[in-house]
Amino acid sequence: VQLQASGGGLVQVGGSLRLSCAASGLSFSSYRMGWFRQAPGKEREFVGTINWSGTIPRYEDSVQGRFTISRDNAKNTVYLQMNSLKPEDTAVYYCAATTGNFNTRDYDFWGQGTLVTVSS
Repeated sequence: VQLQASGGGLVQVGGSLRLSCAASGLSFSSYRMGWFRQAPGKEREFVGTINWSGTIPRYEDSVQGRFTISRDNAKNTVYLQMNSLKPEDTAVYYCAATTGNFNTRDYDFWGQGTLVTVSS
């Protein structure tokens, strides 16, 4: 199984980025997909998740209304659209796959991460 995250980079405060995560080696549409992030010196935290069909996203409170998760099962890809970025969004962002429900933080497979830096 491989989860390949991409799309990170340097962006100014208030800007936008879209992260992608391409999956291979698994039955993608059978998995709930999640996004996590880890800021320097901090523990990894949950950002959001989306169910297998892409109809029910859930978000951590600090990104609600700014971030949008979507997926394209035909392309085996999940996306994280990030708008109105803040310096505190600076982190390495990881995608992950699980067969669990929206409450779980126990994910089966993890990508390698992509760095997002928000500059002021």
